[in-house]
This record gives sequence, C-alpha cells and structure tokens, in this order.
Amino acid sequence: MFGRLVGEVFCDVGFRRVRPSYELANFGGIMLYSILIFGEDGTFDQLSEDEQAAVMSKHYALQDRLAAEKQNGPAAKLHATATAVTLREQGGVPVVTDGPFVETKEHLLGFYTIECDTIEEAIEAAKLLPLDIASVEVRPISWFGPGQVIAAEDG
Repeated sequence: MFGRLVGEVFCDVGFRRVRPSYELANFGGIMLYSILIFGEDGTFDQLSEDEQAAVMSKHYALQDRLAAEKQNGPAAKLHATATAVTLREQGGVPVVTDGPFVETKEHLLGFYTIECDTIEEAIEAAKLLPLDIASVEVRPISWFGPGQVIAAEDG
C-alpha cells in the first residue's frame, strides 16, 4: 500500500520501505511527482457519453500503467469549486470565505501522486491523460506525509 505508516520508523512509498525525512526531497532515492489536472468546472459533464468514456479511458490507461509498474500513489478527483472554502488571515484572525481564492476559469480538478525515476518519466505518464479538455502540470513533491486512511467500518 502506498504511503502506509509502518510503526514510527518506516513508511511505504511506492511499495518500497524508506525512512521518512523532512529534509530529503527524494525519499531515500525514490522520487515522487504530482500530476495536477486543471480545467473548467463542468466541462466533463457537458461532454456526450461517448466523449466522457473516451476521457475516462485515458485515465484508466494511466491508472493501469501506474499499477502495473507499481508507481501509483494517492489520486483524487475534487468536487466542483463551488463547494470550496478559502481560509486567509486578516488582522491575526482566520477568515473563511466561500469558493476558491483565485478568480480564474481554470481550477485544480484533481491529481495523481506517482513514483518515477525522472521528471521525464512522469511527463510521459502525464501524456496519457486527456489534454484536450484539461491542462496538466507535473511537479516534483518535496515532502510527503503518508497519513492514515481508515475505512468507515474500521471506526
């Protein structure tokens, strides 16, 4: 399991055990990259069923490749930006406002976390995504906190 905490000393990252470090960006030689997907809210919903299937087939191709090569990590599709809230400090007090902070047409829609040896390898993986309806940014991850995911039935 990607990023599963094992005791207090080691964590799994991409199916390999490494000692966590807040100082090492490469996690003991393992490089993690984020694939950030930006686009306009609702674009996918406006596509025909066939177009949606074509978009999803590209995501499935990436997911299958990453799983086969044991490079896959956490991934998520985010809810619409209308569900977001933004927190900022004003006068030493946290202020919560509805919606995303930036006024722009393109927003962060989702992300993948992947393990690759080089950024070029991460870019090749990102090329499998539907670039005709979203823009994709590949960025090295400088710190990863594995956290702990607990299924609802586990408490």
